[in-house]
Amino acid sequence: MTSSSDRSLAVDVQGSKSYEIRTYGCQMNVHDSERLSGLLEDAGYVRAPEGADGDADVVVFNTCAVRENADNRLYGNLGRLAPMKSKRPGMQIAVGGCLAQKDRETIVKKAPWVDVVFGTHNIGKLPVLLERARVQEEAQVEIAESLEAFPSTLPTRRESAYAAWVSISVGCNNTCTFCIVPALRGKEKDRRTGDILAEIEALVGEGVSEITLLGQNVNAYGSDIGDREAFSKLLRACGKIEGLERVRFTSPHPRDFTDDVIAAMAETPNVMPQLHMPLQSGSDPVLKAMRRSYRQERYLGIIEKVRAAIPHAAITTDIIVGFPGETEEDFEQTLHVVREARFAQAFTFQYSKRPGTPAATMENQIPKKVVQARYERLVALQEEISWEENKKQVGRTLELMVAEGEGRKDGATHRLSGRAPDNRLVHFTKPVAEVRPGDVVTVEITYAAPHHLLAEGAVLDVRRTRAGDAWEKRNTTETAKPAGVMLGLPAVGVPAPLPAPTGDCSAH
Repeated sequence: MTSSSDRSLAVDVQGSKSYEIRTYGCQMNVHDSERLSGLLEDAGYVRAPEGADGDADVVVFNTCAVRENADNRLYGNLGRLAPMKSKRPGMQIAVGGCLAQKDRETIVKKAPWVDVVFGTHNIGKLPVLLERARVQEEAQVEIAESLEAFPSTLPTRRESAYAAWVSISVGCNNTCTFCIVPALRGKEKDRRTGDILAEIEALVGEGVSEITLLGQNVNAYGSDIGDREAFSKLLRACGKIEGLERVRFTSPHPRDFTDDVIAAMAETPNVMPQLHMPLQSGSDPVLKAMRRSYRQERYLGIIEKVRAAIPHAAITTDIIVGFPGETEEDFEQTLHVVREARFAQAFTFQYSKRPGTPAATMENQIPKKVVQARYERLVALQEEISWEENKKQVGRTLELMVAEGEGRKDGATHRLSGRAPDNRLVHFTKPVAEVRPGDVVTVEITYAAPHHLLAEGAVLDVRRTRAGDAWEKRNTTETAKPAGVMLGLPAVGVPAPLPAPTGDCSAH
């Protein structure tokens, strides 16, 4: 894989067209946007300055379709760009992602000033479609029905020099009644293990020290080849890659979470003690209505096994409140699982209809007022548990990988931020020695809040790393670009193994 720094150096900056990408939804979309950036830069475009807000030659929307009002949001944003486009000759607008896959020609009917519509299976066609739209002076709508090439074969402009997503599969074979992803991303297609490991080794060669294995249902990896232990074997193989310090993965499914995966996590030193395991509901009847293939006992059994094998593991989850037909008793079962599992954090969502899903037409839709009340009770309980679990970290000595852009108050507090092995966010006192994103510091935890930890004493140790070197080299190279085309390093999109709280499609 060509490094983004080397690729950007090859761009003829003078006279190049600028681009801006707006990304919505899950980690899969974030990673796809990295590829779209790579494709555009290979085609000679340069990234617009951060905060361009539509002031670019090409604006790309990488959309999500899981929210009830996703289309309203898209068309509202497109409407705001229409007058800007009329004043900027040659400006082009492209719409891709899950909503594009779903709505297709509807987009150009509602927003005829859109130049290109492309789907989830053919993101590699974007530069060609833009050029075709320019030459033919008419909108190009091209939606592939199946994957044309595995996305990781495309050029990628990674948003981080020290951490990277690595896709191991695309699509999903599950049929959850609240999720439209299988209809838009297609059936699961696994990538060859050798290709995955080759990409990871290349990334490590560029300075990356942390990777996150990514898939809609990441631990179902191997279903294509009939190997139920393929994912645990992949984790163990990652453990043999020299220079790879941290391995994470998201998101697994309880149905496919087998004992060999737990053993691989426990026995592979660079696989981090952190697990994101979507629950969705603690009620067996609701899980059945959701078409989730596990029940409460099975779920809690997994948590118990993980804790026995990895005592310091931080376990996080996703929960949907107010699924159609959910009774007070059903909701109490969810609270029961939360109390038993003691999640470090839970991403909680109020159920909203996803058009095109079976759940959207189910009877006994729960009144908004009831859903809101249950949601508030769940959040209050989880906040209490998160705080209690974080307090157990006080006094521990932890190694943190220094992060970029994760501490919004770091400037005012004279602190830096980093991620512990279990992915907890830690703000720490800025040391005298220079510390760069990707470097590793050792600190003692002195204070706990529900969503972060503090290390208020002096840093115990600073370890400069190849990842820090890579960040410094890339940052120095890109800030040296001529004014107006600085590519920069935005915080959004830097791989964080925990999913963003969006109710996104990867949370299975």
